[in-house]
This record gives sequence, C-alpha cells and structure tokens, in this order.
Amino acid sequence: MNQTLDRPAIELVETHLAPLRARLSTHPLYASIKTPAHVRVFMESHVFAVWDFMSLLKALQAKLTCISLPWLPTRWPASRRFINEIVLGEESDMYKGRSVSHFELYLEAMKECEADVEPIRKLLAQIAVSPGEFSVMSAFARPDAVQFMNSTFELIGQSNVHAMAAAFTFGREDLIPDVFRELVRQISREIPGKLDKFIWYLERHIEVDGQDHGPLSLQMVEDLCGTNQTFWDEALVAAESAILARIAFWDRIQAKIEET
Repeated sequence: MNQTLDRPAIELVETHLAPLRARLSTHPLYASIKTPAHVRVFMESHVFAVWDFMSLLKALQAKLTCISLPWLPTRWPASRRFINEIVLGEESDMYKGRSVSHFELYLEAMKECEADVEPIRKLLAQIAVSPGEFSVMSAFARPDAVQFMNSTFELIGQSNVHAMAAAFTFGREDLIPDVFRELVRQISREIPGKLDKFIWYLERHIEVDGQDHGPLSLQMVEDLCGTNQTFWDEALVAAESAILARIAFWDRIQAKIEET
C-alpha cells in the first residue's frame, strides 16, 4: 500500500477493504435465518467467535497496557485508554442492573432459545486445566468455527501489536455494526418479539461499536502504525485476512443452516 500525500493511510486501508466489507454486509447468511432453529444453528457456531474476540481483546490489552509488576507506563496512552474501555464494557457491562460480560450474556441468550452450550462449556473447561494449549480447540469447538478461531490465535501468536489492532478494528469493531444491523433486521422481521437477550446483545454492539469504539479503534491503528510503511502494509494484510476469515465462517454457517 503506497500512501499518497493527500490521503491518510487509514483512508487507503478503508478504501482497499470496502469491497470485502460490502460482501460481508450483504452476505446471504442473514436472509437464511428465518426460524428459531436457524438462530440456534447460528449461535452455536458464532459463540466461539464471541469467545475468541475476548482472547484477541485481552492480547491487545497485554500489549498496550502494563499487566506486570512493577508497573511501568507504556508508550501509547490514547490506545491503552481505549483498550481498557473496551475491556470494561466487554467483561463487565450492565444488563438490567447487574454486571455481566457480553460472552456470559451470549450464553444466557443461547439458553433462552434452547441452543446447545455444551461444546463451548467443554472447551472452556479444558482451557482452564490446560492453559495455552490451543490445540484443544479443534477437539471441542464446532468444526465450522475452528478455522476462524485458528486464524485469530495464529495472529495472536505472531505478537505484532499493529497487526492485531488492525484485525481487531477492521475485522471486528469497525465492521460489527453493519453485520449485526443486518442480523437484527432479519430476526426482528422473521421472529418478532422473541430472543430478547440476543437482540439486546446485537443492538448493544451496534450502539457502542458504531458510536464510540469503531472510530476510536481506527485511531488506535493510526497510533500504532504511525509513519511506518511496513506496519501499514502488515496492518492491511491482517485486516484483509480477518474479513476473509469472517466471510468464510459465514459461508460455513449458512451451509449448515441450509442443511437444517
């Protein structure tokens, strides 16, 4: 990616990714969700993406903030504030007067629509006794989610904070409002008045990611890449890979729904 004098690098990245974003925001998966059974199929796979999002988020927090002793300030004050703000909301948001993580609320929403939570619970139980052994994901995760999760943890393992930030921004925070907005429209049209917790989860992310977190995450990528062209090139590759992984994930879920 060659940066021009009249266009900031972040705009060039967004322009390059626009066709992929369009593919994702108009993916046929959304129109295929027509019954509670379809929602269950979606959630039973998507819950693994909800979980691996938290792992990517915490990997960024470990890089951008100091979580060791004795404490030392890192060199990205704006980005560390942003990532701490995201962690606060994701790990302990307020839902009807109680603190709960978005992941835990997602599990509650799955139970609300009678989706199977055992695979994700078994994965977490195994991770608890074998921390760092990510190979167990393929044994416990839904097969259609494994490839998506592997791409996330491969990126985390490379430990390039600017690349992780780009995947987080363009593959999650800046992208989620458009994706979830389509899901809300489809579910509200096909299954009105049901799945309250799931709708709240989707609408909450549309709200915070669209109004605050999306724009701030773009600033984080600019903060971390600066004027380093190599960083910008690596950020673009990571962002593109993250969106392509999501598209492939949606393809697999859609195929599973059509089988249902």
